[in-house]
Amino acid sequence: MKPIRTFKVCPCLPARLEPLRKLAYNLYWDWNIETQALFQRLDRDLWEGTNHNPVLMLGTISQERLAEMARDEGFLAHLERCLKQLDNYLQERIWYRQNRNFAEQKECYAYFCAEYGLTHCLPIYAGGLGVLAGDHLKSASDLGLPLVAIGLLYQEGYFAQSLNPDGWQQEKYPINDFYNMPLELQRNEDGSELLIEVEYPGRIVYARVWCLQVGTVPLFMLDTNIEANSSRYDQDITDELYGGDLDLRIHQEMMLGIGGVRMLEKLGYKPTVYHLNEGHSAFLILERIARLIEAGLSFTEAKQFVQSTQIFTTHTPVSAGFDRYSSEAIMHYVGSYADLFGLRKEEFLALGRENTGDLTSPFSMATLAIKHSSFINGVSQLHTSVSRKMFSQLWPEVPLSEVPIQAITNGVHARSVVAPSTQNLYDRYLGPSWDSTDGLHPLWEKVESIPDEELWRNREHRRADLVVFVRKRLVANLDSSGATRAEIERAKEVLNPNILTIGFARRFATYKRANLFLYDLARIKQILIGNRERQVQFVLAGKAHPKDLPGKELIRQIIALVREQEMRERIVFLPDYNINVARILVAGCDIWLNNPRRPQEASGTSGMKAAMNGSLNLSVLDGWWDEADYQRTGWAIGHGEVYPDPNYQDRVEANALYNLLEKEIVPLFYQRDEKGIPRGWVHKMKDAIRLNCPQFNTARMVRDYAIAAYFPASERYFVMKQNNYAPTREMARWKEAIFQHWYRIKIKSIDVSENSQIFVEQPVSVTAEIDLAALKPEDVELQLYKGKINDKGEIVDGTSYRMEYICQDDSRSSIYQGQIVYRSSGLQGLSLRVLPKHQNLSSPYELGLILWPESNRS
Repeated sequence: MKPIRTFKVCPCLPARLEPLRKLAYNLYWDWNIETQALFQRLDRDLWEGTNHNPVLMLGTISQERLAEMARDEGFLAHLERCLKQLDNYLQERIWYRQNRNFAEQKECYAYFCAEYGLTHCLPIYAGGLGVLAGDHLKSASDLGLPLVAIGLLYQEGYFAQSLNPDGWQQEKYPINDFYNMPLELQRNEDGSELLIEVEYPGRIVYARVWCLQVGTVPLFMLDTNIEANSSRYDQDITDELYGGDLDLRIHQEMMLGIGGVRMLEKLGYKPTVYHLNEGHSAFLILERIARLIEAGLSFTEAKQFVQSTQIFTTHTPVSAGFDRYSSEAIMHYVGSYADLFGLRKEEFLALGRENTGDLTSPFSMATLAIKHSSFINGVSQLHTSVSRKMFSQLWPEVPLSEVPIQAITNGVHARSVVAPSTQNLYDRYLGPSWDSTDGLHPLWEKVESIPDEELWRNREHRRADLVVFVRKRLVANLDSSGATRAEIERAKEVLNPNILTIGFARRFATYKRANLFLYDLARIKQILIGNRERQVQFVLAGKAHPKDLPGKELIRQIIALVREQEMRERIVFLPDYNINVARILVAGCDIWLNNPRRPQEASGTSGMKAAMNGSLNLSVLDGWWDEADYQRTGWAIGHGEVYPDPNYQDRVEANALYNLLEKEIVPLFYQRDEKGIPRGWVHKMKDAIRLNCPQFNTARMVRDYAIAAYFPASERYFVMKQNNYAPTREMARWKEAIFQHWYRIKIKSIDVSENSQIFVEQPVSVTAEIDLAALKPEDVELQLYKGKINDKGEIVDGTSYRMEYICQDDSRSSIYQGQIVYRSSGLQGLSLRVLPKHQNLSSPYELGLILWPESNRS
């Protein structure tokens, strides 16, 4: 029976408790211990039963309980403190104001991502990408950045995981009740729902808009599950995260990118920077260009303005991980933009093709984003090196080390992931600003002042909490699946709160090798239970993508093996991994294990969370761990080798893992003094906190984005928009001239002052004669390029030095001069190169043009 009218029924709060509503609808409560404690105090069981959802909690709690708490002076004083903390927080976000000397212009940074992992009660994320995006918003709020976020609101979100009796993953898709979540539906002035329209082949799809307030940052999400969309398919566009086939994926990405731009316009936002967090939203480029053309710019001018004000972050270390579509699919769904741009089919498809000459190659969303961004970054130093190799053909003549992809290593939001008791410990001994203070500050030396006994007792309590949580969760899962009474009773005894606990929790993709520690069963059993005084246990968690059958099989194999080998008390797989489970795991484990096949882990953030809680990392040198101090804050499996034979690699690295456990980790953990304190272990814990907490923190990460990307791109926005986009038009014309004449430039002569043998610190002068064709000296920059020669006769790790323009000679050739010195001996090389130069270029490689002498070309 359909209703004739619908109402949003709000909880009826006593007047003295009305501020609870304000607290519930700002996600600041997720990283504020005091506010979480307030809602727990209201009804602890209901807090847990609602998955830590204060909005649902206020809607279901009894009126009698509310009336009782409205008379509780202690609770009311607690409420007043929380309200004051929120108000102070919203007013005191000052880093941006203190560090930005551009405040006379109104800036806005638009952040697009397909998923956001923010808190337990909002299951609209799948894994690391979403949690990273959520932490980005929290730190942007902490810093006071003028950032607005855009995403999709999924009715079913990502799946809930359970296991059948054989250990095979089952997926359930609980329906998200948006009206009982901390979300606000956006409305027009007349009270009607604000709707966004996106054209799809043969019809228009509508989406309404929901807002989630993350501190000072609004996250706006589009929802197509509305009656305005007559077909079930259109209503289901925002149904599941990463569900369906490629057709559904392209529908979602059109709504995110195209719909997201239109939504911002309707809401009155005027972004000065667009940040694409992965390529899912890259269709926004087409929409931005189209709107600028409607404003009077040509296609090349609009394209230039978009590129100047856009940044792109890639998280994927393998090219197969990027969304790619056939040319037929692209022309069918977004081909109308080609007509608007005045482009032929192949010209339009070239916008997203790596190799524009290959007319059979697919259209890559990552390539579309890279070609139209002025700042591109990977998410760790190693991942950036991998990304430079993956995309090097977009800059074919540029040395690999200079491919313009920068590194901004990921971080995690400290107040979201550090256990409350541990936060209190840090607040007492380090001060309340530890969560955002950089690593050079003397504050971090105070870590040594934390008493070993206090730090260790806190670690023991967190491990005991983890064991209690695991037992309860296993019992609940077994009970709901109809397990026998014997199985349930056995689950109540798993794990031991007093022994070395190793955690492994992440997406169950096969390259992450969750089963590596089980490579040699006899040896791992000896480590687990061979010495009664020095036992070890493992807690595993993670989901395989519903279509990843090898990943599901890996889970099944691990569970079967643990059962067969009678190791169920020492190795536990915890179903339905989520943000809440992750926080308890990283707080309670002594060791955090990570052993992917290098270099397939772009960054990895779970190990950062563990380190912030004082846990030690045991990991392959991949992602973030490759740039951490892995000797003082944990252990490295191997030395960063890459093996061509995966089976051999598994054997070598499993043995390395066992050796570390047997010879270093287990002995250090159980080496106690007369007070029962493992002093050596606690010393490494303190190093983990002191060295990793400030460095692998989204406070540092978002500051890096602001300084390296947001500020420069936003400044370009105002510069390029001046006088009705006059600088944009001029730069577009300049680029056309550069492309037209570049390949007519000739390096006519190079005169080097010295012969083939020189001394360290001896100056070498170089004079070059260049025919610039129709270009002017101010259009280019000449550089000397020097470095060591490798075994292939190539310059490696080269350094460039600008040459000075001197004059034009009688033949109208341009004369340049420069000087270099070599600081080290050995076989060294020297070359020369020509690069485009313009004051509004984001980098000299923006055009992908570089000219070397003929002898340098392969």
